[in-house]
Amino acid sequence: MARIGDIGWQGLELRDIGAALGLLTRLPVGRVAHERGAKAAWAYPVAGLAVGLVSGLAGAMALWLGLTPALAAVTVLAAQALGTGALHEDGLADTADGLWGGWDKARRLEIMRDSRTGAYGVLALVLVTLARFAATEAVIAAGLLWPALLAVPTLARGLMAAVMAALPPARADGLSHGTGRPGRAGWLGLGLGALWALLMLGVWAVPVALAAGAAVGALALLARAKIGGQTGDILGACCLLAELGGLAALVALA
Repeated sequence: MARIGDIGWQGLELRDIGAALGLLTRLPVGRVAHERGAKAAWAYPVAGLAVGLVSGLAGAMALWLGLTPALAAVTVLAAQALGTGALHEDGLADTADGLWGGWDKARRLEIMRDSRTGAYGVLALVLVTLARFAATEAVIAAGLLWPALLAVPTLARGLMAAVMAALPPARADGLSHGTGRPGRAGWLGLGLGALWALLMLGVWAVPVALAAGAAVGALALLARAKIGGQTGDILGACCLLAELGGLAALVALA
């Protein structure tokens, strides 16, 4: 198996791209190297790029068919949810229920593991989805569909990898604990996501990255205070909030 280490990045493997796609999307990538765990976190931005490409094509098709920017935005969000299996939406709902519905760490983690969605989770999903819809519609109307959808989802997955590196798992089992902490692979993922955003957006990438990073940083600090670290649900919520922050910054700039 070819290694990226062969070109100077020791310990990182090309098969990590398949592992990232297999973990973060529902795209048919075949057999993936799940044993790589958090070592594949550097490739998470590639999964974001894939989601952006798929949803961008869906939005562009909607516009080509003569639909309004609002309907194109609905198409984009639907394609993103289908492309990820609503993985991050589920994480957002569980995060809201757990962080605000429990009175101590154990109870919060118990709520987050419960498959049922409570009032906090429903409210978070509705508000964040409405905000993402409004921001997506605005960037489409401004002619920024492709820059937005190629840059923002990629950056968001890079930030998610960085949170994995920055915070320990909050529980001794579960998806996040099983995946492990990525170390430098997580920070490399952040760097790759930021670099791609810079290529797509130019100088606009700076405020977009700052807005996305602020949203993720706020949730990461809250998670550390309330449950002592991160979980798969926290990471999913970070991804959606990063996308919302990045899109909102683009709306302000446009």
